[in-house]
Amino acid sequence: MAKVIDLKEVGNFVKDGDTIYITGFASGYAEDVMIAIEQSFLETGHPREITCYHPAIGNFNDRGLHQFAHEGMLKRVVAAHYKCTGPKVCKFVNENKFEAYNLPMGIIYTMSRNIAARRPGILTKVGLGTFVDPRVEGGKINQKARENEDLVEVVQFDNEEWLYYKLPKIDVTLIRGSVADENGNISFYREAIHVDWFSAAQAAKASGGIVIAQVETIVKAGTLHPKDVKVPGLVVDYLVLGKREHHYQTVLDYFSPVYNGDIKVPINSEILLEMDERKIIGRRAALELTLGAVVNLGIGMPEAVSAVAAEENVTRLLHLTTESGAIGGAPAPGLEFGHAINADAVIGSPNQFDFYDGGGLDVAFLGAAEIDRYGNVNVSKLKSAPIGCGGFINITQNAKKLVFCGTFTTGGLAVKIADGKLTIVQEGKNKKFIADVQQITFSGKYAASIGQRVLYVTERAVFLFTAEGLELIEIAPGVDLEKDILGLMDFKPIIKNVRMMPREIFQEVWGVLAETISPAQGNSLELASLS
Repeated sequence: MAKVIDLKEVGNFVKDGDTIYITGFASGYAEDVMIAIEQSFLETGHPREITCYHPAIGNFNDRGLHQFAHEGMLKRVVAAHYKCTGPKVCKFVNENKFEAYNLPMGIIYTMSRNIAARRPGILTKVGLGTFVDPRVEGGKINQKARENEDLVEVVQFDNEEWLYYKLPKIDVTLIRGSVADENGNISFYREAIHVDWFSAAQAAKASGGIVIAQVETIVKAGTLHPKDVKVPGLVVDYLVLGKREHHYQTVLDYFSPVYNGDIKVPINSEILLEMDERKIIGRRAALELTLGAVVNLGIGMPEAVSAVAAEENVTRLLHLTTESGAIGGAPAPGLEFGHAINADAVIGSPNQFDFYDGGGLDVAFLGAAEIDRYGNVNVSKLKSAPIGCGGFINITQNAKKLVFCGTFTTGGLAVKIADGKLTIVQEGKNKKFIADVQQITFSGKYAASIGQRVLYVTERAVFLFTAEGLELIEIAPGVDLEKDILGLMDFKPIIKNVRMMPREIFQEVWGVLAETISPAQGNSLELASLS
């Protein structure tokens, strides 16, 4: 039977040098428990030198792993995303305050299930050719990590090349839920995501560790319906009651009945995108959709695809998904990313990544910070800022088709769209198409080895990845090929048969996406010749 403890007692159960697994997806973590551990360290100097594994927790500012960003508190962090943990944690990474490793989100989420089954490691192709590959960087993102052990190895198995990810022993797992009974049985009924709370708890028990669960309410034993119990009390050691302000459903909302599926709202009633570069990119990218396609949309620019789909009333023809486990409906934008409006189902993140890794995605729309002559894409590191790969590597290496979305340049870009044409009013200060990316988050070489179809869609040009390199296949009406495209690239793309981007997407009213989507092809429009 789980024991109810006061938050002030939490620090007594975490020892110096412990390995802590903290699950969540930006939100969805046991924030009050983390604050209590932090308070213990500030008051007593313990626990110190702890190792933290987490997929992605924090509000990009002062919550999440930010609570552990104190000199001497952290020894090692293994995470899928760092930017969400806030600027102080990223500063500590650069200052070598702890060993910092960045591994794919799907690997970290499925680690818990594999630890629970006492498997020795994870054998997968996810990460081959990227910065996670030990022949590149091994997922080590600062000097302190580079001076320590390898967490990833290249192995040969059945005459094929694989990556082998080592699994840690978990001393403490932190999970959360909506309500628990006196026996520790936990329901998620107010939560919008389920991540890997159950398998994370199992991982601790298999390792001989403990599980601390944060809930909002504790009810009498036996009063929860057994079908509502998602974490049985037999894997929970301690329960704590979280405060409302530390138990937000999402990063921004304490609770929304839309996100947990209690109510459904008209998706296409949302504010429409302005007629700008985002809308053009969203429209052109959306032409790669097919009827009934299973889709993943990344954060940022790819959200425009979802907005366009809603405006064109085709969301119902697709299966939009998020790596946090939502299937159907429409992904929430911005800091609410990972949640879904009108979801058909919400499953655990390990199950979602199994589906992704198994080739379940027909098409994925992702952002791109840098693109190079080899087709490589970087989204995980910009200059000295550690961002992290999140679920990007799992998704990009296993989707049948990829569409990278982003403006051609960044930093002050301004465009005008009128009369079916695009005019560059002010060019961005920073190039995106460069000779070599700073960090390989997507490997063009690996994509070529598996025959993946890859497009790079911008507001003024569309490129196709080929074995010979990037081929320019479309340009926007109104732009100058030499001045507006080739003159702003650090390498020359392949140019064979350049066509015009569909003029219809540069009109204020479009309204043809539903007609365009068909089972056989994603783009049935006839593209006009430049001549």
